[in-house]
Amino acid sequence: MQQLHFPAYSFRFKSSENKISIFDEIRKKFVILTPEEWVRQHVIQFLIHDKNYPKSHINVEKELVLNQTKKRYDIVIYNKDGSIFLIVECKAPQIEISQNTFDQIARYNLSLKANYLMVTNGLHHYYCQLDYENEKYQFLEEIPNYNVIN
Repeated sequence: MQQLHFPAYSFRFKSSENKISIFDEIRKKFVILTPEEWVRQHVIQFLIHDKNYPKSHINVEKELVLNQTKKRYDIVIYNKDGSIFLIVECKAPQIEISQNTFDQIARYNLSLKANYLMVTNGLHHYYCQLDYENEKYQFLEEIPNYNVIN
């Protein structure tokens, strides 16, 4: 798999039926290793090991319904009170981050109401903080560590 712009992490792999799987610590199972999954697993490790988010506050690939259409978000981080702190949208490294990507996460956030958004293809990472009162968002250099916000 392609080298990403994240620190080096340790992963567990297995091979079965000519497919390689990677172990997801959050879902507690092996999942087929696709380029997007490679990015998602790096983000999970980044959130746990570099940003100190507890595993128990991380949710991966769950369904949400938007305008009677079923969608799946990549990663959500919850605050201690159960509100949503962060939504992460992961794309494969060869997928360019475009306005469509930001529109996608913004649509998800209409129902999820997160404080922060992260969009990444593993090579480029974008972070924003939402200001609901003024209906704006601000791009950030990075997202805060868990111990700073909780």
